[in-house]
Parts: sequence; structure tokens; C-alpha cells
Amino acid sequence: MPEVKHGDTVKVHYTGKLGDGTVFDTSAEREPLEFIVGEGAVIPGFEQAVLGLQPGESTESTIDADNAYGPRSEDLITEVQKEQIPPELEVSVGQQLQVSMANGQNAIVLVTDVSDASITIDANHPLAGQDLTFSIELVEIL
Repeated sequence: MPEVKHGDTVKVHYTGKLGDGTVFDTSAEREPLEFIVGEGAVIPGFEQAVLGLQPGESTESTIDADNAYGPRSEDLITEVQKEQIPPELEVSVGQQLQVSMANGQNAIVLVTDVSDASITIDANHPLAGQDLTFSIELVEIL
């Protein structure tokens, strides 16, 4: 029976959990996730976890933050003066905003603080700095 290797297109079902057991994502109610191993479409530790699996096999893998969404970076937390924000935009803590970056790309940021003069936004991935545990079932190798 074939085993997953770099370059294979695979379909997997998965459940991702935080260190406290909270499920943050699952494909259980959706179609399996399809990706090409080694192309970087999923986090590095997830790709590593499927290598060597055969269709129908399952694994559980704990992926450290460095091989998941990376460490949290204080450089990605920024204070923005309210006069730089469109006046019609009402901003509150916990809100996600789409912003244009200096390189021309858009990013989703989280509002972490609001004062009379400024807001603080965090561009870190919500799962940055966290070890993640995935239960993965290889559905098929295409």
C-alpha cells in the first residue's frame, strides 16, 4: 500500500486542539482537507505528521509553536492614532479589521485596546505562540 511522501496530493480529516483540549478547528462536518505535501499550504508540522501514513491510517501529533504558526511577535502589535481611522468606523476590543500593509498586501488584525486617542492592533496569527495537537486521518492519496 502506498505511503504519503513529498509531492503527493492527499485528503485528510483532522481535528486541531489547543493545549487545554479546546477544539479550534475540525474537518468533521466538512469535506476532507486536500493539499500537496511539501508545498507549504498547511503548517510545517502538519505536513510532517502525514508523511508515511497509508490511506485509512490515523495519527495524533503535537506540533510546537515554531512548526505551527510561529512565536508571537511584539513587533506585530501597533498603536494607531484614531485620526488615521475613518471616522465612520466604530472600533471595539475584540474586533477584527482588514488593513493594508506597507508591502501592498492586506492583513487581518485584532483590536486589543481602544482609548480616546488611539487603538492597539495585533497582527499576530491568533494561534501564534501555541503548541497545537492534531488528530489526523489520511482519507486518500490522489
